[in-house]
Amino acid sequence: MHRSRNYDLGKDGLWFLVLSLPLPTALGQAVNVLYAIVDRMFIGHIAGYGDIALAGVGVAAPIATFLSSFATLIGMGGAPIMAMREGHGDHAIAERVLTTSFYLLLAASAILTPLFLIFRNPLLLAFGASDVTLPYASEYLGWYVIGTPFALLASGLNSFVINQGMAKKGMISVLAGAVLNIMLDPLFIFTFDMGVKGAAIATVISQMGSMLISVMALRQRSTSIKLRFRGFMPSQIMRIIRLGLSSFIIISTDSLLLIVLNAMLQKYGGPELGDILITCSTIVQSYHILVTYPMGGMTSGCQGLISYNYGAGLTERVRKGINDLQILITGYTVVMFIFTIFGARLFASLFTSDPEILALSSRYMLIYECMIIPLSLQYVNVDMMTALGQVQISLPLSLTRKFTSFLSSIILPIFFGAAAAFFSEPISNIVSSILGTIIMRTHLKPILEKRLRNGLSI
Repeated sequence: MHRSRNYDLGKDGLWFLVLSLPLPTALGQAVNVLYAIVDRMFIGHIAGYGDIALAGVGVAAPIATFLSSFATLIGMGGAPIMAMREGHGDHAIAERVLTTSFYLLLAASAILTPLFLIFRNPLLLAFGASDVTLPYASEYLGWYVIGTPFALLASGLNSFVINQGMAKKGMISVLAGAVLNIMLDPLFIFTFDMGVKGAAIATVISQMGSMLISVMALRQRSTSIKLRFRGFMPSQIMRIIRLGLSSFIIISTDSLLLIVLNAMLQKYGGPELGDILITCSTIVQSYHILVTYPMGGMTSGCQGLISYNYGAGLTERVRKGINDLQILITGYTVVMFIFTIFGARLFASLFTSDPEILALSSRYMLIYECMIIPLSLQYVNVDMMTALGQVQISLPLSLTRKFTSFLSSIILPIFFGAAAAFFSEPISNIVSSILGTIIMRTHLKPILEKRLRNGLSI
């Protein structure tokens, strides 16, 4: 397609496109942040035990996120296949791919739900829960896991809504769930006095609302590729998984890194400091996703622009588009870095009123985010290489950052104490941004020259 809605990707001004295209995805990711942090904001202010409960939820949250990443495996694998089949004129096959993905999401839920319910306490103890925080972590994760089918279907099916050009409906699905969660949290946590359990139940109900909106969007008469609940295609299963594997690895390893960080903080913080450090880590991670999710939305929002011009052989527009996007993302991280310096304590106060935790969280937030400006290079390098179809480059670049963070999280506390684990993020950011930029600058020109010389091969 030469045109995307009101935009001509091959002719419109690049700055106009770079500023316009990322906006919906960035806003959608910003809304997604609300899902992740609104529970923690209310839980942290529960009278009498809010800070300890917040630490418990902080241990449970990465496990919950890891569960949700299976929606990415299926959604990001199946939705592009559906779109490609439709573009090729294979409408019936496109609908069968959607149906197959729907049943794969149900199958994943059926396997993961009992598995994580049974083993949740050993997992939580291994990943940073103490005897004090385990009851809160177990209660929150237990109720969250019960809602796994809603979480996977809401997120997974949303990819199929967006890949049909229904970006607004996809955003409405996410936004409705986030708004419902904000409304239900104080009602269940405080009015009904359900505490941590109330926060988890509110999240499950909100995810069920998002799922219903996505299902209705895929079932309505005006939808081109409909969810019909028939036509399962076993032959497509491995192709869906292979295509979604890269995105799944990237997202799931983020959860694993948080699990490692919490485990190191608990192990080296000891009985006196471990739970406090995990409470601080929960606040720091809440701010980190507030920074990075919209940034990821911006880069993914420009992938279509870069992919289209690469496919059209407009290599100079590809080069300039990547440079313009880098300027935009760098500007965003500069603004967020300044806000971190002056607003860290204000943000932490949304989660706690304890003076010690406020002071520590503010300090660790500054440490954790001190290299977010170089991180902008990493985001552009990885996502633009993906947009050019160079997954063999983008995936190792992403995993290099995660591997560096993993090693730092383990090694630093051994020599410098538990709190040194917070330096793992800036170390991995600077290492990966330097390495990624070198690789990007040495490979981009040959890739574009090969495109002009040999034509397009997908």
